[in-house]
Amino acid sequence: MKKRVMRLAGAISLALVAGAAIAAPKDANVTRATLDNGLRVVIVRDTLAPVVTTEMNYLAGSDEVPHGFPGTAHAVEHMMFRGSPGLSKDQLLAIASDMGGNFNADTTHAATQYYFTVPAQDLDVALHVAATRMRGVDMTDAGWSKERGAIEQEVSRDNSNPFYKFYSHSLLPHMFAGTPYVYSGLGTRPSFDKTTAADLKKFHDAWYAPNNAILVIAGDVDPTSTLKQVKKLFGDIPKKTLPVRPNFEFKPVKAETVKLPSDFPVGITAMAWRLPGLRDKNYATALVLSDALASKRGKLFEMGLTGKALFGEFGGSFMPHAGIAFALAGFPRGGDSGKVLNNMQAIIAEAASKGVPAELVEAAKKKAIADLEYKKNSVSGLANAWSSALAFRNGESPDDIRDAIAAVTPEEVNALAKKVLDPAHAITAILTPTSSGKPVASKGFGGAESFGGKPSGAVTLPDWAKADFARLELPNLKTNPSSFTLANGLRVIVQPESVSKTVEVYGEVKTNQDLQAPKDQEGVADLLNSLFNFGTTHLNRLQFQAALDAISAHENAGSSFSLKVPTANFAKGMQLLADNELHPNMPAQAFKVMQHNQEGAVKGLVKSPAFLNTIHLAKALYPAGDPDLRHATPKSVAGLTLADVKSYYTQTFRPDMTTVVIVGDVTPTEAHKVAETAFGGWKAVAGPKPNTDYPAVPDNKASEFHTPDSSAVQDSVTLTETIPMNENSSDRYAMYLGSQILGGGFDAHLMQDLRVKGGLVYGVYSGVGLQKHRGRFSVNYGCDPDKVGQARSVVIRDVKQMQDTPVTAVELHAAQGKMLRSLALGQSSFSSIANNFLSLSMQGKPLDADAIAAKKYMAMTAADIQAVFKQYLRADGFVTAVKGPAPK
Repeated sequence: MKKRVMRLAGAISLALVAGAAIAAPKDANVTRATLDNGLRVVIVRDTLAPVVTTEMNYLAGSDEVPHGFPGTAHAVEHMMFRGSPGLSKDQLLAIASDMGGNFNADTTHAATQYYFTVPAQDLDVALHVAATRMRGVDMTDAGWSKERGAIEQEVSRDNSNPFYKFYSHSLLPHMFAGTPYVYSGLGTRPSFDKTTAADLKKFHDAWYAPNNAILVIAGDVDPTSTLKQVKKLFGDIPKKTLPVRPNFEFKPVKAETVKLPSDFPVGITAMAWRLPGLRDKNYATALVLSDALASKRGKLFEMGLTGKALFGEFGGSFMPHAGIAFALAGFPRGGDSGKVLNNMQAIIAEAASKGVPAELVEAAKKKAIADLEYKKNSVSGLANAWSSALAFRNGESPDDIRDAIAAVTPEEVNALAKKVLDPAHAITAILTPTSSGKPVASKGFGGAESFGGKPSGAVTLPDWAKADFARLELPNLKTNPSSFTLANGLRVIVQPESVSKTVEVYGEVKTNQDLQAPKDQEGVADLLNSLFNFGTTHLNRLQFQAALDAISAHENAGSSFSLKVPTANFAKGMQLLADNELHPNMPAQAFKVMQHNQEGAVKGLVKSPAFLNTIHLAKALYPAGDPDLRHATPKSVAGLTLADVKSYYTQTFRPDMTTVVIVGDVTPTEAHKVAETAFGGWKAVAGPKPNTDYPAVPDNKASEFHTPDSSAVQDSVTLTETIPMNENSSDRYAMYLGSQILGGGFDAHLMQDLRVKGGLVYGVYSGVGLQKHRGRFSVNYGCDPDKVGQARSVVIRDVKQMQDTPVTAVELHAAQGKMLRSLALGQSSFSSIANNFLSLSMQGKPLDADAIAAKKYMAMTAADIQAVFKQYLRADGFVTAVKGPAPK
C-alpha cells in the first residue's frame, strides 16, 4: 500500500528482558525477547508522546515470490486488509478508523511490513489485530477480484511517474538481471490478472509465520506488561518450516542509456551504479561515500549554483544484498541534456580517479552518526529504524552501525568509489520534458454508479476491542509550551523534550509574494529563497557549510527555515541559522546564475501538465484578477534585478512577522537566552505589518476540463469548490468531522464505495482547506480513464447522501474517536509538534487550540454535520479537473 523509504539509522542500544532468549543488558529503555515459536520481539520505550507504533515485519517480500508473479507479496499485503478468521474486513476497518492512527503497510524486497501508530491506550487492540492476522487471512476469489482492481490502480499510478518507469523497466532489469531484484515488487497488471486467491493464500501460508517475523513496538509503553501481552497473544501460534530462500548471484553491469519522455517541468539526467548492500561488510563505507558525494560542499551540489545544471544531487538506496547509487542533475526544458550529463560524468570520474576530499568524508561520518540520535525524535521513525536494522540489515540495533561508520577511512571510501563509479557499469537515463497539450473544457465525463450505496449497519467489534472504543475521552495532550516575544516582535515557542540529546528548530516568516511582490515581479520570492544557499555576508558558501558540518547540523534558510543540531551545539547552530536568515550573501554572480536557472525552470513549469492543470483549476475557482492567479513567467523572472530581490527581502522578512519553535533538550530559560542572542538584533522595516492573506471569493461555477498528460497511464482527478467558510469559522469542526466520515480513511464512505466495493481506485480522500478569508472543499482520486466518470458520480452521490441523511451514531462515534486520538498522535515527533505550534501561531490561534478542538468534537452531533454539509457544500458546484489520458 503506502511505500516508505527505509530509514537505515536509529537511536537506542539494545537491552534486557525476559523471554525464551535473553539479551545482555545494555539500555534500560529497550527490551528484547524471542518467543518459543521463534517470534522476535523488540520493545523500545520512548516517552515523547502518549503514542505507540507497532511494526510487524514478515521476512518475505518480493524476493520470495514465484517466478512470473512479481507482485505476489504486494498482493498478499493488500489482502491482509480484507479480514482474517475472527476479524472481518469491516471490523478491521472500523478498528483502524477508531484508533485514528497511521494504519498501513508496505512491501519491499526483503520484507512485508504492517504498522500501526496509535495512542498508547490502544496498544492492546493493535497487538490483537497483529496476532489475528498472523494466524490467517481471508483469501476469497470475490475479495481478490475487488482488491485486484485497487492494486492495478496503484500500478497505473506508479507507472505514470517517468522516474519510476526508468527505475522499474530499465534500471532494475539491467543492474540485477538473474536475481529477484530485477523486479521492484510492485507487480504488473498482466501478472495480477493471472494470479488467483489460492496463489496468494499459498504464499501467505508458507511465509507468514512467527519464526519468520520480527515485532517492533516503540513508544510510551510499559515493557514488562507489553511483553507479557505479546506472549499471551502470539505464544501459541505454531512455527513453520520455511521454504528455501533465493540465491543472489550478481552479474557484471553493462553500461546502458535510456531516453524517456517526461511530464516533469524540468529535464533530468540520471546515472546509477550498483553498491554494496545493507548486509555487506562494506555497507558503512558505501553509506559514507553516498553522503560525502551528496555534500553541499561537493561538486555535484555545486552544479546547481554555478549554472552547470538546475540542480545536482547524489543519493544511495540500500537493499539487503545490494544498493543503488544515484547521481542526478537537472536541465531546463529545451536545454542541452548532453552538456549537463557530461558535466556530471566528469565530476563522478574525478571522484573515482582522484578520490573524495577527506574533509567531506569526515563530515559525512559525523552526520551519519548524529542522525542516529535524531531518530529518537519520532516514535514511528524510531520503530522503523529498529525494523530496518533487524529485518533488513540483520543487525542487533540501529546503533550498532555507529562503530563501523566511525571506523571508515578516506582510503576505504576512495577505493570503493574507484571500484563502483565506473562508467562501463553505469545505467544512464535522460528524461526529457515533452508537451502534452493545454487543458480543454468537457461537457461531462459520463459514467454512472454500478453498485449500491454504503450499507450501514453498525459493525459489531470483537470483544477485545469493544471496551476500548465504547467511550470517548479527551486526549492526553502532554505538551506544555512556553511562549515569549522578543523586543523586535519575533515570537519564540519552546517545548522541552528529553528523549534525545538534540534540538530541532522550525521557523516561518509570514509572507505572500502574490500580495507582496510588485507588479511584473512574479517569482521574486523563489529567486530570493535560492540565494540562501550562498552563505552569509560573514561566511561564504563553503565556509558556512563547513561550520554546519563541524557541529553535525542540518540547516535550511528562507521564508521557512529549520535546524537540527546536537544539544551541545545548540547555541552555535542558532547563531549560524540566524546569520543565514538575517545576513544572506547575495553575490551578483550568484544572482545571475540563479536567475538563469529559475528562468529555465519556469519555462518548463508553465508548459507542464501539472502546472497547466493547477492554473486552469484556479481560474475556474477564482474571479479574474484574484492574487492566487499570479504566477512566475520566464519574462517576469528575466526582468528581475538583484536590487528587486534585496528590496523584497527587506520589505517582507520582518521579525514581527516571524515565529520560531524550538523543540528538544533545552530549557525555556536557555532557549530565551540563545534566541535573544541570535535573533534579538533583527530590526523590522518601518511601517505597519503587511497584509498576507488572500481576500474572500464568491462561489465558483461548476465546470469540467481535461489536461492531457502523455506520460501518464492513469488519470489524476480533483473535484473541488470554494466554500464560504474560513479558518476561524465556528462550523469548521463539524466540517472537519464530516470530511473524515466522507473521505478520511479506509472505512470512509468514499473508500468503501470506490475501492472496497467497486475496485475503481487505489485511494480516494476528501479534504477541507481553510484560510483567513476563504475555503475549499476537495476530493482527490486516481483511476483508469474508463472509470473517471463512474467514480465521479459516486463521489457526488456520497456528498448528497451526507447532506440528505444524518450519519449514523456508529459513524459519528468512530469519527469523534479518531479525531480525538489524532490530536494526541500530532505529538509523536519533534517536527509534528513544532509544525502544529507554528501553524497555530501563524493563524493567531492559542497554543491550546487542540484541547479546545477536542471539546468541540466531543460535543458534535450528526445534525451538526448534516447542517454544515447542507449549508456550505454544493453537490452540483464542483469543478472537475482530470489530468492524464483522455477519459473514456
